Amino acid sequence: MRTSRASKETASLLQALSPPARRQTRSLASSNVLQRFAFNGGANGPVEASSTLTSSQFQDSDGEETSSLSSVNTVDIEDIVEPPSKRRRGNVARTPIKTIEKHDVVKTEPPAKKTGRAPARKIKNEDGLIEIEPPSNWETMYTMVKKMREDNPTAPVDTMGCANLHWRASSPRDRRFQTLIALMLSSQTKDTVTAVAMQRLHTELGDSNVHQDLIIKKEELEDEDSKIPERDSTLNLENILAVSPAKLNELIRTVGFHNNKTKYIKATAEIIRDQYKSDIPSSATELMKLPGVGPKMAFLCMSAAWGKDEGIGVDVHVHRITNLWGWHKTKTPEETRMALESWLPREKWHEINKLLVGLGQTVCLPVGRRCGECDLAGTKLCKSEVRGLLSRKNASIKTKDETVKEEFSPPGGVKIKMEEV
Repeated sequence: MRTSRASKETASLLQALSPPARRQTRSLASSNVLQRFAFNGGANGPVEASSTLTSSQFQDSDGEETSSLSSVNTVDIEDIVEPPSKRRRGNVARTPIKTIEKHDVVKTEPPAKKTGRAPARKIKNEDGLIEIEPPSNWETMYTMVKKMREDNPTAPVDTMGCANLHWRASSPRDRRFQTLIALMLSSQTKDTVTAVAMQRLHTELGDSNVHQDLIIKKEELEDEDSKIPERDSTLNLENILAVSPAKLNELIRTVGFHNNKTKYIKATAEIIRDQYKSDIPSSATELMKLPGVGPKMAFLCMSAAWGKDEGIGVDVHVHRITNLWGWHKTKTPEETRMALESWLPREKWHEINKLLVGLGQTVCLPVGRRCGECDLAGTKLCKSEVRGLLSRKNASIKTKDETVKEEFSPPGGVKIKMEEV
């Protein structure tokens, strides 16, 4: 009886502790939890299921109890329960992505590139030699500016440029010397100031009594038809050699750096007397050997005094404007000269300086450009055009530098009025 009772108790204990019983209990517990928090596919989210379980939910066809998760016991819980969609800001409905088929793709041509101003550049010709290709549309720009300047020749360089400051009654040798002196005085000086200094040298460099004879007013003549007698100028090589440095400095005191220019003029006169038979050198190379004479002065002097175009006289106006136009990208006037001479036709070397200097004095000013008054405005030819500036209707407005007025008697004794610009 004892053995039988002990055996039954042992069997009951082993049955209670057997693995199937444990798996069944765990499966039931897991199923209860999942059923209570099963994810409903509707829009209301998780819904709590009934906690009352029937035996049919956990019995198979043989009547044995099984777990509803037995077929997916190797999958994580995160993979079984589909997570809800993430909440979007503003409850904006997500737009379905449309699959684009190959035949639905529309090919579009790339936008055309804007053609800008092309500066001068080096190219190889058919023979393999290097040539300079001029800037695009340069002839159109040059022609338009030239016509504009010819229609309105009001720049100081038109009447008081260095080429116009020689004395008409002087000998050819003296006129060449006077042109060189005018160019030496013009450095870092306005044309109007240079013209006044040259007038004093023409009339006051020699005997003081000569100056009184040169100033003859037309109203003092008895005969109105009589012409003002032409007197010779006192500005010549001999008088420069004879004048004292102090007096020469006083006569040119209005020009920039007059102290240095006094020394240069005196030294130049001695070199011309001793080395060039009292006449100025006839080549740009020899002119540049004189003190205070650079490439710009030398080439301008060759054009004005000798009528030879050996190079382009490039000053700050020519250097600045040609860079504004996009013809080249240079840093110094000398670089600009070499760039222009590489492609600009030789017949234009003489006139381009006066053309662009006049433009820089009247329209394309260093400060406060008047693009609205330029014929290039609105043509898209000028690379640096500033739209909305002073229009042609307001062309009569003067700058602060145009208020200085004085009478100037140019070479030959005819008085005119000038405005400093």
